Amino acid sequence: MKFRQIAFTIACASVALSGATTAQDFNKSPSFGSTSLEAGFTPDPYTVSLSSGGNIEADNLGGDCAGYIADAPDYRLNYDAGSLSLTISVSASVDTTLVINTPNGNWVCDDDSGGNLDPKVTFSKPSSGQYDIWVGTYGNSSMEPAVLQFTELD
Repeated sequence: MKFRQIAFTIACASVALSGATTAQDFNKSPSFGSTSLEAGFTPDPYTVSLSSGGNIEADNLGGDCAGYIADAPDYRLNYDAGSLSLTISVSASVDTTLVINTPNGNWVCDDDSGGNLDPKVTFSKPSSGQYDIWVGTYGNSSMEPAVLQFTELD
């Protein structure tokens, strides 16, 4: 009987802990659309207007993740990589964050690497495949206008 109680407690804890790391659902349709780009794409940069923010704290994903994001991705990039690096960044009049689920399932996050409170992630050797992207708002859950940008230029 005691073994069953311990096993039940461990199972419940595992479910509770796994929920914190899987709050973002990359299986959902992106809120602001998707695109397919291949190495050498034009125009470069490729930009998308969207709204940042959501009601989920990105720090639940761990690492450098910050800000408030939505459950579904904001945008999906299907990318056919070449020899160039790929940079994904955001510009906005408010402090924004970036959360990316890469083709290999890793979570990559940034807060202010782009300067002026803008996030930027550069993949020096990007993988081909699906990049699910969330644009967060730092400090509160308000939805704010933002521009998501993809570039292979330095």
